[in-house]
Amino acid sequence: MVPNVAAPDSPVRLQPAAEPLVCVVDEESDYRENLCRMFHAAHLPIRVFPSPAEFLADGCHTGPCCVVMDIRLSGMDGFQLQSALSGRAEQIVFLAGQADVPMCARAMKAGAVDFLTKSADKESILEAAERALARSREILRARQSRGLATARIATLTSREFAVMHRVIAGLLNKQIAAELGITEKTIKVHRGRVMQKTGVTSVADLVRLALLAGIPEIQKTRQ
Repeated sequence: MVPNVAAPDSPVRLQPAAEPLVCVVDEESDYRENLCRMFHAAHLPIRVFPSPAEFLADGCHTGPCCVVMDIRLSGMDGFQLQSALSGRAEQIVFLAGQADVPMCARAMKAGAVDFLTKSADKESILEAAERALARSREILRARQSRGLATARIATLTSREFAVMHRVIAGLLNKQIAAELGITEKTIKVHRGRVMQKTGVTSVADLVRLALLAGIPEIQKTRQ
């Protein structure tokens, strides 16, 4: 029996994002307090950490996250912390008492959203933090989309997956039937189940879902 799965308005329905967060990592207590007041005034949730170790021990935030941190930190400098965050959704804005071009270039090349001096005006820091949160939000959204797409495709049987892969490769039902050694009528049944299980209503949506899940839409599956 074909599962009764309602087709959504779009191939993947995303959940609302968690609350954004600004994390400040700086050893200077006075400067941390200044940043804390500034972000509070901008109605941005904030956590402050006097060291990289305490920040890392706090764990990953589940929502969009911007890390505003000093480039010069004891124990683990800003570049080392940036490396430790590689692959995570947190996005970095560096601050420095003094900076030079090579230092700034290195930070930006490694993926920092911005590199500012500590004397920068609050508008510049807030704007950089907002850009970092926006980038973090997009990363999380892309990951969620891929996870949901993968979960839907994982509901398919091996035969349904084989049919789906050939459908998104552009093969006709009779071509798929010939490749898999089954009747065209059976292909139509499998194809209907694929559409219902994945929650899509068109081949175009199925292609988009497969792309989100990381499945090449042209490559043909061979059993």
